[in-house]
Amino acid sequence: MKTSAFLYPWDVLGDPDAPARIADLGVRQVTLASAYHSTRALTPRHPRHRIVTAEHAALLYPPDELYWRGRELRPYAAGDWAPGDAFGRAARALAEAGLDVHSWVVLAHNSRLGAEHRETSVVNVYGDRYPWAPCIAQPRVRALLVALAAEAAVRPGALGTELESCGWYGLAHLHAHDKLAGVALDDTAQYLMSLCFCPSCGQGYEEIGLGVGELRARVRWALEPVWRGGTVGAAGAELLAATLGFRTGVARALQEAVVAAVRDRGGPGFQVLLHGDPRPSRCGANVGVDAGHVLGLADGVVVPWAGGPELLEPFAAAGSEGAVVAANLTVVSGMGGRPLSLADDAAWAVALGATELRLYHAGLASDADLEAVRKAGVAG
Repeated sequence: MKTSAFLYPWDVLGDPDAPARIADLGVRQVTLASAYHSTRALTPRHPRHRIVTAEHAALLYPPDELYWRGRELRPYAAGDWAPGDAFGRAARALAEAGLDVHSWVVLAHNSRLGAEHRETSVVNVYGDRYPWAPCIAQPRVRALLVALAAEAAVRPGALGTELESCGWYGLAHLHAHDKLAGVALDDTAQYLMSLCFCPSCGQGYEEIGLGVGELRARVRWALEPVWRGGTVGAAGAELLAATLGFRTGVARALQEAVVAAVRDRGGPGFQVLLHGDPRPSRCGANVGVDAGHVLGLADGVVVPWAGGPELLEPFAAAGSEGAVVAANLTVVSGMGGRPLSLADDAAWAVALGATELRLYHAGLASDADLEAVRKAGVAG
């Protein structure tokens, strides 16, 4: 059972003990961020700091200026939280400790892009922009994400990649000082609040026979009871069914283009996994996918165990021999993880069809959490 631990480059750089500490967990692989969104991260064992603030979505390596020259949109370089080739230096240190390194690439999640290029963002039915969520129906956004995936995934020293947010982002977002909990939104309401009404999406709705003006009115009408404490009811389910085909098609086209670009650059044997959820309406880091389609496209998926063990089953049923179905288990107690139950959760995941495990997140976990991982003996 192959097990990989997630890490950021800043968990390794400046801490000479970090590679051996990770190897001591028993894992064979590290999934190391090479392109990541803004975050504030704890580094509980680092000899030089305790908090790292990544101020915006950025490349954690130097971009190839020739590769990006002339492109309308391009990613951002990191600041002092990941100077120079942070990914490359961390990858070499981990490899010297006997660990395989795979890159970890976040795609459609970029608040700075939305702030500087407002027209690239998802626009909800009320005209509110979600700057963290690039609209993947826009051709120039797709071009950016495909080019970003190819460069950020295939870094020197990486044997494969895991692609996060390779699809739609929506309303749900771990935003600073979030104040969205005043009205409960069920899954359908979340979906309707995540529908995009930018010009590209409007054209897409028209092409499948949905007048955008009428659609906007119907979505607002369906959401109106929610703001009074009710639910969207049957009207929401009808709107979900009417629009999901368009959104699924857009996401599939992006995923196909991204995987093709990564394979072309990575060559034979370069593994490509997508973080995914088998419910096609889902948005976010673990994008909604059709299990059969994604396993016919990529080498496998990484599935959030915290989303419910039942999420593994569609992928296990659709997977062919050799397909990776990795259960992503949170091992940080402070983030709702269950490191003390890791052995039981791992056995349960395997029984449901998991072929590999992921541990989120070895850099964020406390010493006690890491000790529980070691004692669980599930890494390999």
